[in-house]
Amino acid sequence: MPRTWTLEALVEGVRGGDRRALARAITLVESSDRLAYELIRELYPETGRAYVVGVTGPPGVGKSSLLSALVRHVRAEGRSVGVISVDPSSPFTKGALLGDRIRLADHFLDPEVFIRSMGTRGHLGGLAEATLQATLVLDAAGKDLVFVETVGTGQSEVEVIGIADTVLLVLMPGSGDSIQALKAGIMEIPDVIAVNKRDHPAAKTMVAEVRSILALDPEQDRRPPIVLTEAVRDEGVDELWEKIAGHRAQLEESGTLAERRAENLAGEVFAVASAHAKTRLQEAVAEDEELRRLLGEVQRRELDPLTAVREIMEKVFRLSDGDGDGPDTR
Repeated sequence: MPRTWTLEALVEGVRGGDRRALARAITLVESSDRLAYELIRELYPETGRAYVVGVTGPPGVGKSSLLSALVRHVRAEGRSVGVISVDPSSPFTKGALLGDRIRLADHFLDPEVFIRSMGTRGHLGGLAEATLQATLVLDAAGKDLVFVETVGTGQSEVEVIGIADTVLLVLMPGSGDSIQALKAGIMEIPDVIAVNKRDHPAAKTMVAEVRSILALDPEQDRRPPIVLTEAVRDEGVDELWEKIAGHRAQLEESGTLAERRAENLAGEVFAVASAHAKTRLQEAVAEDEELRRLLGEVQRRELDPLTAVREIMEKVFRLSDGDGDGPDTR
C-alpha cells in the first residue's frame, strides 16, 4: 500500500478492510483534515449496515474488561468488530486508562477486530463529530458491530453515545461514582444496564437501587434490563449479549431502529453545525477589532448580550431576525 495515501487508495483500502487504511482514515478524521471530509463523502452511501453499541458509565467500573468479553463473545459467533474507545481528557490512553484498556489487547492480533482510541485534541467540531466519522469509516469497512466506549458520563460522553443504536450503561457496586451517575439522571440514557463485579457484597443492593430509580421513570414501557456480570471471568456476558441482541430485535420488529438512526443523524448534523459555527464565531471575534470591542462592552456591562449577539451574527453570518429588534429567542 502507498505511503502517501490518495483519496482513491484510501477509499479502496477502507472498503477492503485494510487495517493501515482504516488507521490512516481515522487519523485524518481526528485531525479534521480536508481529505477526511472527501473520504466520508465517498464512503457514506455504503454505511448504515453496522450495528453500533455505545458503552458508557463512570470510570473504573470495568467497562473495558466487559467490552473485551463482549468482543470475544461476538467473535465466537463469527462477527467482525470495530471498537472506538473515547477519552475526552487526552489524545492518547495513558496512565490508569491504559491499565484498564490494555485488556482489549487480547484482540489486537485478530484481523477481524479493529480497535482505536480517540481523544479531543485537534477536533474542529468536537469529539462527537470525530467519533461519528470514525464510526462511519468502520461501518463502510464492513464491520458487523461497532462498539463506542466512553470513559465517563458527562455531557461530551452523552453526545458521543447519541450515535449508538443500543446504549449499555455499566455500573459497579460500592462505587460512589456509580451512585452519582444514578442521581445525575443518567438512567434516562441506557437501553441495557450491566452491574459489574457480581461477587461484590453490595451487588444485589445496587440492582435494587437501580430498579427503584427506574421505577420513577414516567415512561412505564421503558424498563432497561439489568444484568449482573463478572467481566474478568466472563460470567453473565452471554446473558448481557442476549439483552443487547434482544433490544436490537425489538427496535427492528417495531420499525423504530430506522427512526432512531434518522433522529441520531439529524442530531449529529445540528451538533456538528453548531460546533463549527461556534468555532467560526470565536475566530471572527478574535480577528476583528470591532467584534472584540462589542464583547468588551458586554463584559463591562455597557452593552446587553442580545444586542451584541445580533450585531455579531449580522457581521459574521449576515444573519438577522428581520425586524432589527434583536435576535429571535423564541
